[in-house]
Amino acid sequence: MFGWRKNKIEENTLDIISPVPGQVVGLEQVPDEAFSTKAMGEGFAVQPIQGEVRAPFPGKISHIMNRSNHAILLENEAGIQILIHVGVDTVSLKGDGFVPHVVTGQTVKQGELLLEFDIARIQEAGLSDITSVIVPGGQEKVQRIEGLQDEDAVLRIYY
Repeated sequence: MFGWRKNKIEENTLDIISPVPGQVVGLEQVPDEAFSTKAMGEGFAVQPIQGEVRAPFPGKISHIMNRSNHAILLENEAGIQILIHVGVDTVSLKGDGFVPHVVTGQTVKQGELLLEFDIARIQEAGLSDITSVIVPGGQEKVQRIEGLQDEDAVLRIYY
């Protein structure tokens, strides 16, 4: 009796909202093969209209690229990580135009400001400001990832 409960797979989900104001587009729009071919992982990109990165869910800053400040790795309570990477080749700016508001190890709330970036500065350098939001490959807990056609969430991660 009740043997069916033993076979039920419990799935948790994490919905990802866009961390950057702007137009959400597919990764194939990113002019960098590491992202456009999904070699880094599944996700989406945003053509920003404002230079702010906000936490798409509550979590912990696993890593912020020191010196360049162009990318942040955010982790939820279950250990699921996402990478928010501002621009293409923006590491070459060596932090110029980027102002972090968090440090590695810091706990953040959904909507909290993580990073400000200067769209004009990135474009003046001849670089793309498109921002990639990636679920890095190799995370054993991640069962599947689905794109959503929702006004609020863009991606759902099942774990």
